[in-house]
Amino acid sequence: MTKISGIDVSHWQRTVDFEKVKSAGYTFVMLNAGYGRYAKQKDESFERNYTAAKKAGLDVGAYWYSYALTETEALEEAKTFVSCIKGKKFEYPLAFDIEDPSQNALSSASVDSIITAFCEHLEKCGYYTALYSYADFLSRKVSTAVKNRFDIWVAHYDVARPTAAQYGMWQYTSKGSVPGVSGYCDCNYAYKDYPTIIKEKSLNGYKPPQDKTLDKSGYKKGDSSDGVLSMKYLLMLAKKKGLHSVTLDRNGIFGKGTQKAVNALLKSWGYVQNGTAGKNFINKLGEELLK
Repeated sequence: MTKISGIDVSHWQRTVDFEKVKSAGYTFVMLNAGYGRYAKQKDESFERNYTAAKKAGLDVGAYWYSYALTETEALEEAKTFVSCIKGKKFEYPLAFDIEDPSQNALSSASVDSIITAFCEHLEKCGYYTALYSYADFLSRKVSTAVKNRFDIWVAHYDVARPTAAQYGMWQYTSKGSVPGVSGYCDCNYAYKDYPTIIKEKSLNGYKPPQDKTLDKSGYKKGDSSDGVLSMKYLLMLAKKKGLHSVTLDRNGIFGKGTQKAVNALLKSWGYVQNGTAGKNFINKLGEELLK
């Protein structure tokens, strides 16, 4: 199983030199964004850490420490988390950190409802979520259904591998010595290509790529008509004006040469070269000829 090295930090690590972290072979960082239900509980180093980690070229995720004891409180925490990360892009999951001693006394049903309320709110807001806790808590307090429902980031130290049945990330030590970090920090392995998954699904602030197709229907190779002939005369004028260099025959047949000329113009305009000349193409060509 391929593993990717990363760290997680908060204000406790003070100022981190992420350039040194990256040079040491770590490729991602999970940043503490804060804890609790109030905006004032945002981690004081989060903004600085986010900017510096991105500048260093590290992939970034974030986590929110919870002390929610009810589903309602968990939802409030989730909303605060979202407000603190608004406008940012993350290549790694947004994790719900449930490990507070106060939560250890809760029933498994209550823990499940808290996790679900928090994580589902993040999902509704377009984020890839993960559940973080230590292995024993996940085993004792979290149902199999919830563990199967959300990605798992497990903390389990001094073992060859975690006891968790499935996990996407493993925090394997809290006493990592990493260049660029003062004192100890948590070190992690990721076992999924989170950046690709997240970007392909347009999550965590990433938007779908713009459709750069000018026309999805119109004249194309194999067509023949007076309309094709008229368009070809426009293409001939475009060549005369230096917009492309393809020589065309004076007939109403859309052949290889016409397709080549159409694609040459589409390429110069920054569109997908699909060999299709529809209304948008003809309008665009006309605007270029009238300049």
